[in-house]
Amino acid sequence: MREKIEQALDKIRPMLMADGGNVDLVEVTDDGVVKLKLTGTCGCCPMSQMTLKMGIEKLLKEEVPEIKEVIAI
Repeated sequence: MREKIEQALDKIRPMLMADGGNVDLVEVTDDGVVKLKLTGTCGCCPMSQMTLKMGIEKLLKEEVPEIKEVIAI
């Protein structure tokens, strides 16, 4: 599952990088929780939680249906 998540994140990264940010996959738990770290300008952006939930989580769940939740650490 980790490889599928990385492939999905590779689709998102160019958009984040265009704004000076990025995302790192930290952990995937056995119960389907994906832990990400937003880096660069995404790490301190006031809209980062919206980006995480409405953008990244939505795409990841479409690409990897086993995912239950995406959280930022």
